Amino acid sequence: MGAFRWFSLFVSIWLMCGSAHAERRIALVIGNSAYKSVPKLSNPANDAALVGGMFKKAGFDWIDIRTDLNASEMRKALRDFGGRARDAEVAVVYYAGHGIELDGTNYLIPTDASLETDSDVLDETVALDRALFAVEPAKQLRLIILDACRDNPFAKTMKRTVAARAIGRGLAKVEPTSPNTMIAFAAKAGSTASDGDSKNSPFAAALVERLPTPGLDLRKAFGFVRDDVLKNTSYKQEPYVYGSLGGDDVAIVAAKPAATGPQASPDDAIRRNYELALQLGTRDGWTAFLSRHADGFYADLAKGQLNKIAAEEARAAAVEKARRAEDDKARLAADRAKKTDQDKAAAIAKAAEDARLAAEKVKQVEEAKTAAAEQRRKEIEAAVLKALADKQAAEKKVSFETDQKLAALPSPASSPEPTQSPQELAKAVHSELRRVGCLANNEGSEWSAKSQRSLTLFNKYAGTKLNTALASSDALDAIKARSGRVCPLVCDQGFKADGDACVKIACRAGYRVNDDNECEKVQDKKPVATREDAKKRDDERRKVEAAPAKPQATGQIVCGQGGCRPVRPGCRLQPTNMYADAWRRGGTVEVCN
Repeated sequence: MGAFRWFSLFVSIWLMCGSAHAERRIALVIGNSAYKSVPKLSNPANDAALVGGMFKKAGFDWIDIRTDLNASEMRKALRDFGGRARDAEVAVVYYAGHGIELDGTNYLIPTDASLETDSDVLDETVALDRALFAVEPAKQLRLIILDACRDNPFAKTMKRTVAARAIGRGLAKVEPTSPNTMIAFAAKAGSTASDGDSKNSPFAAALVERLPTPGLDLRKAFGFVRDDVLKNTSYKQEPYVYGSLGGDDVAIVAAKPAATGPQASPDDAIRRNYELALQLGTRDGWTAFLSRHADGFYADLAKGQLNKIAAEEARAAAVEKARRAEDDKARLAADRAKKTDQDKAAAIAKAAEDARLAAEKVKQVEEAKTAAAEQRRKEIEAAVLKALADKQAAEKKVSFETDQKLAALPSPASSPEPTQSPQELAKAVHSELRRVGCLANNEGSEWSAKSQRSLTLFNKYAGTKLNTALASSDALDAIKARSGRVCPLVCDQGFKADGDACVKIACRAGYRVNDDNECEKVQDKKPVATREDAKKRDDERRKVEAAPAKPQATGQIVCGQGGCRPVRPGCRLQPTNMYADAWRRGGTVEVCN
């Protein structure tokens, strides 16, 4: 009893002192708005303040909110955050601002970047891998949230030093290599995100709405974020999450404990003592716990923890022995001792190393056993908690049964009368489907295959699971609950969506609508020779070739006693060296055929 009192006192002091510096959940929030080389972004600084406030309300132990950072400040902020992440369970980095993808690698752009050429990206930006490196030491969850898929103005003016170098639209797909790591993009890889028309971007607004929900698993929370952003951007922007987590639920905010009812553990005092000993994690702590609780479920767990500690002590002793043996071996080699002594030292060192490896394996086995036992403990306690919660829910259901029945009764203004016929119900569902944009034409009072396809579309975009085989009051109530358009507007070729209507695309003079519903310039038609033109040209060429050649002047001059004159047509000059007479040689003579 005395030992346990000292143990409890020590643990209480340790918990009070440790809570002051233990930061189990930390977050770094960066918002870059005031860019120097491109127009300012209006929302990232506001988004950073909003998301940082969300983490504060969620109870995070440490939050650093930074805005308008240059390259050196961003690198320093990530370096400092990585140092804190070594002792954290959960590490989150949120970034809002410009980003760029170059040859499949993503980069975050500081406010002082100019990016005149593509090679400047490597020097003036911060790689996304740097942020992944910063969150990697966290033990339970590593989360990066990027609202950086905006249309990048740097890419439009950037000079390419290599013609084949690819600069993508938006950010590239990322597959984290570390376990329990998630990367959330504001828009799917290869697409861009909207900065929004309000104070905050649609992605940031959805984050602060969904992530702080107590007990909501992170994967499901981001699914709700996706649905909200799709709806608020008329299905133009789809957030996407890369990476994976384990089977356990991971929530930003833990589920609220039940307000009434007993605790989850079957033995409250033993459970509290066990958790204190688990936090301390020493041999003395577990020995004191077993002296108080010698048998039972928690006693078996405590014995497993003692075996784990014993395995760690054996491993540490083996490591030390191996180190000493290696030192002796090195010393004998340095002193040039006898070969027999060196061989003996080498054998001892090898045996010590084998013992160390064996101790390592034993430690790993004990750690695996302890982890499995802890998992079973959590599952048992969770099952007890669920059973108690179900019991409380059943009791609450009984006590409020009357109110629930009254609330479930349909009101005349919003629901059909109980006596409504199937034809009237189908007509009402058709009307509501047409209102939310899932049905093009009025299908009357018959529930057809087209009606089923329309309700299937509603299920897809509203996230519901209504029965499409027939029109029901449940389907009518669910559709009526939607205030605006649910299904996206699909327009024919040559038309575009304008609100809730399709309007014809008007192109300026000299342009036409192409297959992608974009205006493109009409190419001038080049003249093409016809068969008649080619025949006429061939006939004219034959006449010219058949006509006798007309004599033409050669441009030569002949001179004699009467002066000089041009050589007559059809004649030529010929040297006189070819004549036998000596008086004719050395000149030229006009020869005519």
